[in-house]
Amino acid sequence: MNILYLLIPIGIIFLGVAIGLFVWAIRSGQYDDMEGPAHRILMDDDDPKIPGNENKPEVEGNQGDER
Repeated sequence: MNILYLLIPIGIIFLGVAIGLFVWAIRSGQYDDMEGPAHRILMDDDDPKIPGNENKPEVEGNQGDER
């Protein structure tokens, strides 16, 4: 029974810390856009990367290592 004198204040302190962290997260904008990242993965890229269709720079003359 004496353990309750220790556990109840620890529980109240833990609850206060949890509420404080929750309020901090709300004020810092952690929950502003919950659906944006979930929908962003479904959107197409603006510049699709198609293999073999890349613009390769043209080589002019002898640009190798001359020693």
